[in-house]
Amino acid sequence: MSTQRYEEELSSERDYVAGLYARLDAERARVKGGYDAALRGTGGTHLERDDEVRALAKEAKRLAVADNGLCFGRLDSASGECSYIGRIGLFDEGDGYEPVLLDWRAPASRAFYVATAANPEGMRRRRQFHARGRRVVDFTDEVLGRPDGDGAGRGDAALLAAVNAPRGEGMRDIVATIQAEQDEVIRLDHPGVLVIEGGPGTGKTVVALHRVAYLLYTQRERMERHGVLVVGPNPAFLNHIGRVLPSLGESDVVFTTPGGLVPGLRATAEDAPAAARLKGSLKVLDVLAAAVADRQRLPEDPLPIELRDVALRIDAATAEWAREEARASGLPHNEARGVFTEIITYVLTERAIARIGRGWLTRDDRDAWEQLRADLVKELAEDEAFTAALDLLWPVLTPEALLSSLYSSAERLRAAGGDPALWRADGEAWTVSDVPLLDELVDLLGRDKSADREAERERRAETAYAAGVLDNLVGRQDSMDDEDHLFATDLLYAEDLADRFLERDTRELVERAAADRDWTYRHVVVDEAQELSEMDWRVLMRRCPGRSFTVVGDLAQRRSPAGARSWGAMLEPYVPGRWVYRSLTVNYRTPAEIMAVAAGVLAGFAPGVRPPESVRSCGVRPWSRRVADDELAAAVEEFVRDEAGREGTSVVIGPPDVPGAVPASETKGLEYDAVLVVEPGRILADGPRGAAELYVALTRATQRLGVLHREPLPGSLVGLVEVGEAART
Repeated sequence: MSTQRYEEELSSERDYVAGLYARLDAERARVKGGYDAALRGTGGTHLERDDEVRALAKEAKRLAVADNGLCFGRLDSASGECSYIGRIGLFDEGDGYEPVLLDWRAPASRAFYVATAANPEGMRRRRQFHARGRRVVDFTDEVLGRPDGDGAGRGDAALLAAVNAPRGEGMRDIVATIQAEQDEVIRLDHPGVLVIEGGPGTGKTVVALHRVAYLLYTQRERMERHGVLVVGPNPAFLNHIGRVLPSLGESDVVFTTPGGLVPGLRATAEDAPAAARLKGSLKVLDVLAAAVADRQRLPEDPLPIELRDVALRIDAATAEWAREEARASGLPHNEARGVFTEIITYVLTERAIARIGRGWLTRDDRDAWEQLRADLVKELAEDEAFTAALDLLWPVLTPEALLSSLYSSAERLRAAGGDPALWRADGEAWTVSDVPLLDELVDLLGRDKSADREAERERRAETAYAAGVLDNLVGRQDSMDDEDHLFATDLLYAEDLADRFLERDTRELVERAAADRDWTYRHVVVDEAQELSEMDWRVLMRRCPGRSFTVVGDLAQRRSPAGARSWGAMLEPYVPGRWVYRSLTVNYRTPAEIMAVAAGVLAGFAPGVRPPESVRSCGVRPWSRRVADDELAAAVEEFVRDEAGREGTSVVIGPPDVPGAVPASETKGLEYDAVLVVEPGRILADGPRGAAELYVALTRATQRLGVLHREPLPGSLVGLVEVGEAART
């Protein structure tokens, strides 16, 4: 293409994209006008207006994300048709409602990501735009269907520009540069569990997030009322990835860590390896069940109950019968308390009636007998000693109270068959590994139904009042003379009143879902899934009865002693035959020079695992520097100072006693332009997980890697240029 022709085409593309932005602005204005009108409350019932406000607010969010990279490419078919590809879809509102911009998730957009020179998918050219703000700066063309034709191979320009760009605050979407290997995974039509495995830098996390956006686009009606759950390893990781889905116009997503899966609790502390292994195993289920059973007690001595007319006792035989009946009911502990109470009450009232009515009352006097029983039942229910006895023998328990008392009591641990390694002085010092146990206890214990019954009584009373208001208004209308007036607003007010008494939850889906332990999601994404234990998976399977998951991980990076050693072992019990595996093999983050260093560490602890192949080189050799004890802090400060003057991000990774350093576990899934790893030998020596930790630390860098050490480097750490042998870049 000549320079003149290129400039003409560029001008034409700028005009077209400017027209798309004009349509976007007009659509935003239309939605805002409708939103403002809905807020003013003109027309419809309260519920109808509320639904309209919600729908328009969601549409406004979808349109708000499109300013940056609204249109990033164009496809020209072999038949001469032209399609523009972008972040959202826009349509010509004239005849036919034709698309003027295809959503990247639409089936017709697929060729933009998978067409190659050898397999053009019916296309002859792919054009990729480079823009700043709303203005197209330039474009590159790739000719398809002609492997030796003009422009072949130029399609990598956008990808290389993206992976070489300095990193910012958080993860960026890859909507403009999705590669064919990634697109296949994103669009995979599988209703069960998809496992995406890949080494560092293969983009498995961002692929999983784009898969969520794709599923929400193709299955919106099925998914949007329940939303999507994304589980990541730590808060820093969630903050890092949190912008990707909103940038794609999707907001009905709950982000949490394994330590946040129980509403109201945010556990971040980790157990020692032995305790973590015990809590993560399914064997702990027997311990929990035994701990609950241990609180269903029999009295050592009969418990006295003094009523007005008779003295009674709850003996061991009565309590044992009641306990057997309550356990046989199959109800959770707190709900089975009702059965236990019913049996105890029955026995005590029978004994009381027999004593009180001796000589004058027989069962033939049914009315008198039942009246006396009713009086005794009421008296027992109000008797403090009786309530105290029930609390002793069959207490109402919360998951937190039960688990805390189990951990802090060696006697209760022994009674439940728990390992002594589970003991701790502060029972409520919750760890991440405690969360699935607390969640399990929600089901084992159930709820105290008395509060629910009281709330239901209040709700019925309020609804009856609202219905009475409506009845009065209708009666008033029927009795009016012609000259009287009953305005429509009166009836609308009554409908609004009734709606409000129904206590409709007006919170956004994300708020409601995050606060509700029993909420179920249509799809769940699990990142760093190799770290999840068997007990963690029980929690997640409860959250998604449909078993629709995208599971992301790398078994070679596993550090948790309770984590996965194989995907099948974790998934087959829940989705036998319903999970598929895909691997990503190209490293888009870590340059070849750095990956060569990390590969030596990988070979040392996972010799059968092949490292991902880096898509690029950076031209900068990773370096190492040996320092004396009193030089370490200054050397770290020097790195921080040098990187502060560069564009991009940096991090220091090392043991806890290194000033300014973070542990490798807190950087999982993150990426930085520059990384300084301090004391790799000490990281490596941190038990079985040390090698995986060092591998993670070495593969966070996108441009520059340095290593500081006081002791000789580990033998597996090769390929570093010692400062002094070569200049540091």
